[in-house]
Amino acid sequence: MKTNVSLLIKKSVDAVFEAFINPEITTKFWFTKSSGKLVEGKKITWEWEMYGVSDEISVLEIIPSSRIHIRDSNLKETIFEFETYSETETIVKIENGEFDQLSEIVDSTEGYTLVLSGLKAYLEHGIQLNLVEDKHPKARIDREK
Repeated sequence: MKTNVSLLIKKSVDAVFEAFINPEITTKFWFTKSSGKLVEGKKITWEWEMYGVSDEISVLEIIPSSRIHIRDSNLKETIFEFETYSETETIVKIENGEFDQLSEIVDSTEGYTLVLSGLKAYLEHGIQLNLVEDKHPKARIDREK
């Protein structure tokens, strides 16, 4: 089973697409460090430094301002689709999967909902909500004891 989440972001499709391929923007709402910009055919490492974890991402397809298709190190594929709703509004759809267990489906849905919510707050209001960072406070490696 696959998971699907979507959200309207009140920014142009070009701006929203750029937020996902450019780590200078993506680090404001998702991961904390990246080895580079998403480029079709490349492998990129994303890090969540607060948790001491990273993942190697294979970029399978990039269609500018339309679609990003990636595969993580667990061979899970994720497709990001960007649909122009108006000149200043974009619908982002994220499909992630194939999952066998309900707990994986819930985790994926929660995670990508936080990513889209953080994206919306950052692009529309310039606010970094730190949603991904605050999702698992007990797992943070830099927390005070």
